[in-house]
Amino acid sequence: MNLESVLVIGAGSIGSLCAGHLGQVADVSVLARRPEHAAELNERGLSVSGKSDFTSQVTASTEIAALAEPDLIIIATKAMQVEVAAEAIAGRFPDAVVLTIQNGLGSEDVVARHGSWPIVSAVTFMSGTKESDSMVHYELDTATWMGPFAASGTTLQTAEAVGELFAQSGLVVEVLADLLPAQWSKLIFNASVNSVAALTDLPHVALFARRDRRSDLGHLMFDLIEEGKRVAAAAGVELFEDPWEMNAGAVQQGSTHDDEYAHVPSMLADIRAGRRTEIDFILGAVVGEADRVGVAAPLSTALYRLVKARDGSYDE
Repeated sequence: MNLESVLVIGAGSIGSLCAGHLGQVADVSVLARRPEHAAELNERGLSVSGKSDFTSQVTASTEIAALAEPDLIIIATKAMQVEVAAEAIAGRFPDAVVLTIQNGLGSEDVVARHGSWPIVSAVTFMSGTKESDSMVHYELDTATWMGPFAASGTTLQTAEAVGELFAQSGLVVEVLADLLPAQWSKLIFNASVNSVAALTDLPHVALFARRDRRSDLGHLMFDLIEEGKRVAAAAGVELFEDPWEMNAGAVQQGSTHDDEYAHVPSMLADIRAGRRTEIDFILGAVVGEADRVGVAAPLSTALYRLVKARDGSYDE
């Protein structure tokens, strides 16, 4: 399968990292929301610093009709914006493959309602910070997990072709025949880390895994993760990786680097910027599944309600 042209919808930090890296090995276009964003990308290209260091030339527009027909469409928006992104491509590009790369669960189902494209699901651990419309700093060069979305009839070979393109661009990728166990591992990890960070205003640091004293934050994290694991088990999902080990392993990165690991999770970044969070698609997905399978999840429910209240305060 030839994937020579790529359309990226959602040029935040993850979308920019994808567009910048893939721009080294493919023709990349970006659907931007703002005319000034598109103009800057067309004039300056997309520069990546940090773990990578280069500038890719991309074509950008606020009008999807002005962009070339892609072989691969990457929807890298926030979860709550996937509907709008899918509407933008509805009735277009019937020969393209669509890659969803969101936090939480359910983005693939949203896209599938708008067309019959083969869909590849992905969850990512890489992270970056947008420094301007044309610059992104690559902070964590960790893996993206992807696999075929079976309900769309996507083959493993199609997912492997997308994974190979990511690898050629310098991104870390692992292709799995069944992504659901990995999605749930990331979901439980993400739901716990993001919610606690959002409510404490703490980046993801060693405190999140510390359990030496009764007051240590790691106890709450451990209990939240155990609750999520019980929900996954009741749903018949065997996890790909242990979310507690993922949490502990991440915060130990500071011990092998000059700078202490202190990643700002996406929901904390949203709250600091006065934006609504993805709580409904992350911890809300765990709470919703707990209700469906009849598993008590009091900690998850309490934190979900607290973050929802914080989100609701923006309406005031």
